Amino acid sequence: AEVASTVNENLLIEQLLQNENDPQTRLYLLNQYLENFKGTVYRQTMFAEFEREAHAMVERGEALNAAALNALYKRLVTDYFGDDMVIDDEIQYEWARIPHFYRPFYVYKYATGYSTAVALSEGILKEGEPAVKRYKEFLSMGGSAYPLDELRHAGVDLATPAPVDAALEKFERILDDAEATLAKLQ
Repeated sequence: AEVASTVNENLLIEQLLQNENDPQTRLYLLNQYLENFKGTVYRQTMFAEFEREAHAMVERGEALNAAALNALYKRLVTDYFGDDMVIDDEIQYEWARIPHFYRPFYVYKYATGYSTAVALSEGILKEGEPAVKRYKEFLSMGGSAYPLDELRHAGVDLATPAPVDAALEKFERILDDAEATLAKLQ
């Protein structure tokens, strides 16, 4: 479900960008695209690292209490978003309100799903009909095969770093476009 909806979102935003000449509106669309990446690829990867580290703490026999989880979460926010972002002390409590953490090792699926959707939508935009055909066949499988096999059929192999690498390259291209568009406004 995440892959299908995100492929459609990416295709829509690409269509809107293709036809948008107003720098202000274009910048809005590019910002939305970048926010989608940040929220699903970067942030969900940080969430997955939080989960992994919390479980590792237990396996090492360390106390798993609010203070330890607060410190872990705040460190990860700082690591992922850097010193340029204003990070207040309250951010350390955010982990407690994220319901995904109460279902072990779930959040990584958002990052891999978004990377997959980028690969599929880029394939559709570059290849046209052959990629559309593979994508529709993937959708028609409806979970009847192992998910990684279904994705391979669609042309995305998550057993390799290629889809994630391609998504990060796409992020960089969108960021470059946003910076160039912003420069036109100044």
